[in-house]
Amino acid sequence: MFSAGAESLLHQAREIQDEELKKFCSRISKLLQAEDLGPDTLDSLQRLFLIISATKYSRRLEKTCVDLLQATLSLPACPEQLQVLCAAILREMSPSDSLSLAWDHTQNSRQLSLVASVLLAQGDRNEEVRAVGQGVLRALESRQPEGPSLRHLLPVMAKVVVLSPGTLQEDQATLLSKRLVDWLRYASLQQGLPHSGSFFSTPRARQPGPITEVDGAVATDFFTVLSTGHRFTEDQWLNVQAFSMLRAWLLHSSPEGPGTLDTDDRSEQEGSTLSVISATSSSAGRLLPPRERLREVAFEYCQRLIEQSNRRALRKGDSDLQKACLVEAVLVLDVLCRQDPSFLYRSLSCLKALHGRVCGDPTSVRVLLPLAHFFLSHGEAAAVDSEAVYQHLFTRIPSEQFHSPMLAFEFIQFCRDNLHLFGRHLGTLRLSFPNLFKFLAWNSPPLTSEFVALLPALVDAGTALEMLHALLDLPCLTAVLDLQLRSSPAPSERPLWDTSLRAPSCLEAFRDPQFQGLFQYLLRPKASGATERLVLLHQLLQPMASCARVAQCAEAVPTLLQAFFSAVTQVADGALINQLALLLLGRSDSLYPAPGYAARVHSVLSSQFLALCTLKPSLVVELARDLLEFLGSVNGLCSRASLVTSVVWAVGEYLSVTYDRRCIVEQINKFFEALEALLFEITQCRPSAALPRCPPQVVTVLMTTLTKLASRSQDLIPRASLLLSKMRTLAQSPATSSTHSQEGAEAIRTRATELLTLLKMPSVAQFVLTPSTEVCSPRYHRDANTALPLALCTVSRLVEREAGFLPG
Repeated sequence: MFSAGAESLLHQAREIQDEELKKFCSRISKLLQAEDLGPDTLDSLQRLFLIISATKYSRRLEKTCVDLLQATLSLPACPEQLQVLCAAILREMSPSDSLSLAWDHTQNSRQLSLVASVLLAQGDRNEEVRAVGQGVLRALESRQPEGPSLRHLLPVMAKVVVLSPGTLQEDQATLLSKRLVDWLRYASLQQGLPHSGSFFSTPRARQPGPITEVDGAVATDFFTVLSTGHRFTEDQWLNVQAFSMLRAWLLHSSPEGPGTLDTDDRSEQEGSTLSVISATSSSAGRLLPPRERLREVAFEYCQRLIEQSNRRALRKGDSDLQKACLVEAVLVLDVLCRQDPSFLYRSLSCLKALHGRVCGDPTSVRVLLPLAHFFLSHGEAAAVDSEAVYQHLFTRIPSEQFHSPMLAFEFIQFCRDNLHLFGRHLGTLRLSFPNLFKFLAWNSPPLTSEFVALLPALVDAGTALEMLHALLDLPCLTAVLDLQLRSSPAPSERPLWDTSLRAPSCLEAFRDPQFQGLFQYLLRPKASGATERLVLLHQLLQPMASCARVAQCAEAVPTLLQAFFSAVTQVADGALINQLALLLLGRSDSLYPAPGYAARVHSVLSSQFLALCTLKPSLVVELARDLLEFLGSVNGLCSRASLVTSVVWAVGEYLSVTYDRRCIVEQINKFFEALEALLFEITQCRPSAALPRCPPQVVTVLMTTLTKLASRSQDLIPRASLLLSKMRTLAQSPATSSTHSQEGAEAIRTRATELLTLLKMPSVAQFVLTPSTEVCSPRYHRDANTALPLALCTVSRLVEREAGFLPG
């Protein structure tokens, strides 16, 4: 979240119109043409960058301004801060046809890196990525490894390798591998010299000190990214940058493709023997080919990082860096083991020890994800009990760390990226969905799209009903997680909950042993196979409904429900479809009372009920008793109007022998009586009660369904005709005009008239309202001689006593 001042600046930047921007660009053009590029130029460029980066769409800048920005970026004597701003503005404009930067004429390495960043943002137009890669390689070939400015080019090289792995030729890849070996393994162990000495400084005071470890001890092994000092030499900076691009280079540098073995790899036994020799003898290691030598050095580097992470850091920043380096080291080891299996057996002992150490450290929880990925990829070959790893991963971490947004995103990404590797562990993942939903409930806006992609893998026929209950109760889970954090000691000075909300009654209920069973059910770590009606919990947590986090979660639920039903219909059998339909009806009046939540959920439930009926039309006959019970009450009709409309429409559409031979006349008569009573309740004025307000769509669908049922049981036609006549009269009465809009009343009157017209000819009514399968086929509607509109037109003329059966 931005501060109030930052939000105000962003708002102003977004509100600037094109005409104002044009004038501002003209002012910047004059400033860039001046000989002295002073503070005014810097301030204006900062404002311009804010303006063009504050919106999602591209801003159009004047061509003169764009040309001057490019020229300023290429000036050798231009201040660095101005060049950085020019490059940032040009990157925001990319891709653009108006950019024409020249890579070949730039000599300064810092300028090269800025120009390259703009060209790479353009995409691979005219093979710019290859040109940038070749330019960086020429700079690497022409300078010594200890050159003063190579570190500005390594990030560019890393980007080129990822964007276009085939850019480098074999000899160029060999050169870069050799340079990476030198930078990773042979950086200086002395700190860098100060940039400049004062008059009173002595030569002894300016002598560089030794590099130290994070715990303050003098480093005795080679330099790594975890080595500390007051100043760093150029080769030490190159060491850090080489490690940052190491994994990408290992993945993409092989000519056979990412993650593959070299063509000249030895057998596993030979490779293992050779690796042991190279690990114990640096002279033997130098005899390896460059790519294998780089792997060996990368392995040693990662081993050293794991050893350094055992040290107690003196500063919090170094402690955070230790954890970040552990994550990267494990990922690099995973790549090495996939490319050369001999590294696997050398890595296992330290990784098992590392896993045991970080399991007991809540601050190192993010390291568990790459470790779990490693064991998932190599567990069978290494005989590792990966089941225990996943049990700890899916059971404890979501329950204890759901409030960490970065971990939540990485955890769900881990699940998505490793679905193809889970195999027999997929059941563990599916049973853990209540715990995964804690991440979703607390971080719903950024994680919604991730869960939409993950849900198909989580949905299982055995847990589908429990998962649907959990999705409907997701805002309630958010409220309970909020209370859980409020009840425990705050993990930091800044609370993770909404401090503006005061809910003492909710906190008391959360701590009350009487309600612990309900709260613990909602906070369960795994699927239990049981479902609880949480109406009491909804009432207890009602004061939390106005919490901003709860409201955000409630907005995400409809999207998640759509994704759930898209997935569950792929695995559901007939019995599960019936259970899902019953659950939709039962939960329609049992939702957490967050503002606007019920209306949004009812809209989804109504469409999904129709989808289930389409999937299994016999559902209406099989669940006849439950549907009659649902339609037997008008309580909450207005709030559930969309779902009631869908149920009524489904009855009219699928309560027919056409869809189920078990459909009998007695069932049709029972539904007719129930719907007739429902229509009477919602349309008749009574002295003791005001006319219930309901959408006119409910009335028109009720009338249509009653007419359909009457056409299938012709003894009901007189009752249906009388009812429709009353409805047509009622639609013109003042009572109806006070309840519905003029358009709504007109729609009711028109529908009643049309249906009465159809019922005057029962056989035609049955043909129109309950068409056979061949009538529903597309050909029947395309054929001008048999089209349904022609049949309706003919019926109208018959009823209105117009002459002729044929149009003319």
